[in-house]
This record gives sequence, C-alpha cells and structure tokens, in this order.
Amino acid sequence: MDDFDIITIGHFSIDFINLPNRKEIKPTLGGPPTYVSLSARKLDAEVSVISKVGKDFSRKYVRFLKRKGVDLTGLKIDKKAFTTSFILNYNLGGERDLYLKNKAPPIEINDLPSTLNSKAVHIAPIANEVSIETINKLKISNPVLSLDPQGLVRRFNNNGKIFLRFSEDTDFLKGIEVIKASYNEAKTLTAQSDPVKMAKDIHRKGVKIVLITRGAEPALLSTENKMCFVPPAKPKVVADTTGAGDVFIGAFLTAYIHGEDPLWCACMGSAASSFVVEKYGPAGFGSMKQVQARATQVYNDASIIT
Repeated sequence: MDDFDIITIGHFSIDFINLPNRKEIKPTLGGPPTYVSLSARKLDAEVSVISKVGKDFSRKYVRFLKRKGVDLTGLKIDKKAFTTSFILNYNLGGERDLYLKNKAPPIEINDLPSTLNSKAVHIAPIANEVSIETINKLKISNPVLSLDPQGLVRRFNNNGKIFLRFSEDTDFLKGIEVIKASYNEAKTLTAQSDPVKMAKDIHRKGVKIVLITRGAEPALLSTENKMCFVPPAKPKVVADTTGAGDVFIGAFLTAYIHGEDPLWCACMGSAASSFVVEKYGPAGFGSMKQVQARATQVYNDASIIT
C-alpha cells in the first residue's frame, strides 16, 4: 500500500439508526473505517482502510468514500456475503441498544498487505472480525498501533442484541501504543468501575496512552506520566451520536502522528466529535479551523489529575 497517515482496519457497516425524533429509518454508511477516515481526512490526513463488505455494499458508498479522499485499495467485496449491519435503537436519554443484523467475513492475516506504509494503524473491530492472531501480526510493523477494543468484548444473543463480556486473556494489549475505549468497554476489559483505576490497569497490560470516552462526561486521557480529564466540546445541537468515538480517535491520531502533545490531541478529538453529532450519520465534520477553535476551548477547560 502507498504511504498514508492512518490505515483503519475493521468492518464498514450499514447502520439502521432509530432515533426518537426521526420517523424515517434509512440504511446509512457507518463503521470505524467510515468515521475514523472521514474525521482524519477532514484534518488533511491521507487515509486508507482494510475492510470486507458484502454484495449489498452500495456503489454510492464507494463513490462517496472515494470522493472524500478515502483510499479503498484494501477493501474486499465478497459477492457471496452481506455487509456487517446493525440496528441502533436510541432512547430519549441518548442510550442505545445495538442489534447485529448481518456480519461480513472476518479480516484475516492473509488480507493484510506485506507492508503497511502508514504512520498509524487503527485496529477497530465491531463484531469480532479481527482476530487476536491478526492483531499480533500487526505488531511486527512499524506504525503507531491504535486499538478500539469494542469488537473484541462484544457478544451477541440469539436476537443479535449486543452485550459485553469480560475476557481474562488481555495479552493482545501488549504492544498497543494507544487504546480508545468507551467507559463500558474499559470496565469490561478491567473489571474496574473507576476510570482512573481502569487506565492504570490498562497501562499495566502494556499500553502507553489510554483514552476512555464517557459520552457527555469528560473523557479520561492517561499517559505514562500524566492523567487529564478532557471535557466534551459543546455542539450546537445533538442530532445523532453514532460514530462520535471513532471521530474522536481519528482526530486524535491525526494530531498525534504529527508530534502534538497527547492532551492537545485529545482536545482535537473532543472537538471533532462535537461536529459529527450535529448531523445524522457521517455528514458533520468540521474544518481544520473550526475543530482547532473548539479544541482550544476544551484545552482551556481540561483538568490535570496527576
């Protein structure tokens, strides 16, 4: 693959987003390769993906992504399968229930190129499609390795409803430089309920930088020598929170690979995610200038714990 800033590995998804204030439910392009890539691309990063989809992956999605500057060399379309898809049911409080509708084939070691010419690789499974063996294979490459563990801790009942399950084997975290997890995912990984204790536990497993997002509450950034609470940037309106965490890490990594201080990187993530929630689906991405302006406000309000 050519030289890129960020390569995202994981499934695209087709999302059916059911919002309390929206009557119409249309299939919407989603998944980390969408939100991470578009977030980073908006901040002038060169981006690519390694993903698998099925015969129902619309050509309009391909045209849209290419038009936005996302390299799709690593996208494989399996004409015998369906694209991973979810039903997302949001309640008035912003909480959601997720149901797996379809699942594309897994991303395996032989789907990886011989070399990954990228400054960062973000591993972001959403339905157990990236195996531990594949993750370990990626560790022999040179890029910054980032992980969103959501797809590793998710399980599905007979109706496809998602629940999280703790795994005692977390050796896969060794060699990961950055991890971005929601509060519930970090709780599942560590069996802790306090974000500070979660971060310390994840550090002990070998991760250098820990990001724990908490919705409308301040995110926790923990490095090897500093912990900070990073407040959420204030959107003008909240229309749809789908993909906010992916946008956060996309912006974070874009700043991080350019040598920025991790706190500023997290503020950029907070700011970028505040724009995507203002619109439905992957449509709201602030410009560099807009994101930096909101990030500055977040930076001024951030609180250092240690």
